[in-house]
Amino acid sequence: MKGCYCLIISVSKSQKLNIGSLYQNHKFKKGWYVYIGSAMNSLVPRIKRHLSDDKKMHWHIDYLLKNENATVKDVLFCISDKKVECELANYISQYGEEIYKFGCSDCNCKSHLIYFNRKKDALTAVKTTYKTLNIEFKDLKYFRKELE
Repeated sequence: MKGCYCLIISVSKSQKLNIGSLYQNHKFKKGWYVYIGSAMNSLVPRIKRHLSDDKKMHWHIDYLLKNENATVKDVLFCISDKKVECELANYISQYGEEIYKFGCSDCNCKSHLIYFNRKKDALTAVKTTYKTLNIEFKDLKYFRKELE
């Protein structure tokens, strides 16, 4: 199964983190973050990986999620053969604050991680973007049902 996804991440405490070679002591504010990614070969295993605590550090997002104060609270994703990751990131970024160069070392986007003060704003931005782009999306409840 192929597709793109948006992780809805809660960061419960402001702190400075190292993100691979991208950032040393970068301040992540308390609040909500949306990380936009794609899995054009393995959507289910990729989402499972992001939800797991047991993984090697590979992508920028791994370094953030490794932190005890960062938790994935929801995943909104689409099943598609078309890679819409950058399109999603560019639209969602209009509603929040981009974390410069995070998660986009393989494209020309400014960021694939967007900050929001409130969960409601993060979810609204993602849902509005999917609807604007006319992309059907599913949430973590659907994902968990599929795994049973």
